[in-house]
Amino acid sequence: MNRWTFLPRGLLAAMTIMAASALMPVPAQATRVKDVAAVQGVRSNQLVGYGLVVGLDGTGDGNNAYTTRGLANFMQQMGISLPQGVTVQPKNVAAVLVTADLPAFARPGQTIDVTVSSVGSAKSLRGGTLIQTPLRGADGQVYALAQGSLVVAGAGASAGGSSVTVNHLNAGRIPNGALVERTVPTPLLLGEGVTLALRADDFQTASRVAAAINRAIGDGTAQALDGRTVQVRAPRDPNERVAFLASLEDLPVELATPTARVVFNARTGSVVLNQAVKLAPAAIAHGNLSISISATPQVSQPPPFAPPGAQTVVTEKADIQVQQDGGKIIEVEASAQLADVVRALNKLGATPQDLLAILQALKAAGALKAELEVI
Repeated sequence: MNRWTFLPRGLLAAMTIMAASALMPVPAQATRVKDVAAVQGVRSNQLVGYGLVVGLDGTGDGNNAYTTRGLANFMQQMGISLPQGVTVQPKNVAAVLVTADLPAFARPGQTIDVTVSSVGSAKSLRGGTLIQTPLRGADGQVYALAQGSLVVAGAGASAGGSSVTVNHLNAGRIPNGALVERTVPTPLLLGEGVTLALRADDFQTASRVAAAINRAIGDGTAQALDGRTVQVRAPRDPNERVAFLASLEDLPVELATPTARVVFNARTGSVVLNQAVKLAPAAIAHGNLSISISATPQVSQPPPFAPPGAQTVVTEKADIQVQQDGGKIIEVEASAQLADVVRALNKLGATPQDLLAILQALKAAGALKAELEVI
């Protein structure tokens, strides 16, 4: 007598995806769905709060008005009322801002890490303790309570007008320092399906993600809505949907060729090129112009037997020099590979700052096949 075992549709779909993933050949440049996309709505939320750090060794804010007011309000909540006209000068207290990220699916009772940063004139938060601080979300609701001893990765000492500081003393962390009090609802279990949001805007990648899902499960399961969104039909049962998404994230996807792009960091002078950058034949001439200005003080003393009231006069003699380095014309051949592009640019012997101007000129001349982005 034959025995038949019936599986829920969601688990059956997950097993189908796993079998298809095992049999599907993995391309050389393939990656997983979870590396290029995430389930829309499943994200962290930022929390912030204002609190006080106590127990400092005289390195607090002192007589700052908001620190004094905050400490007085806290003491009043504890049942201690200060007499009229009496103010406190809390040298051992510092006003701080507390920030944290509430991860997706966080439940009441779980703990999260918090970062504590001084907002006043405190010299150091080392050795301090954060008193209970409510952390609020963008909607003004309290989602966590933070409290605990700070961990400050730094040290400092001062004596006789000299001081030495290692790392930063005005900010620290409290591992597991906040207790979650409220849950943020997520749309994961709502509707007939889920939406995958790509990490980068690319129509070809969205099309390939939808095609990989349809090959593993069946036609019509996934549909690319635009260059960043893929709609996927999923089981309604929570257990089946979680198993379905767990298997979906491991599907291999062949990455599309990225958009050719050159990124400049204006602050550090860094230049980064991706593998799609190409160069057309061009000729480049680049020279440097340097201007140096030096000032030499000259002192004019009054001569002997000078009239009364004569004074010593200090003047400055300025010396300005202009030097221009000659630049020869260098021919740049067509380059289709990143290594060839780097080799051609190294022939110029230019600094990263000069390279920014050269690449901008190449882009304007139509010889650089890439987008320029300055960060």
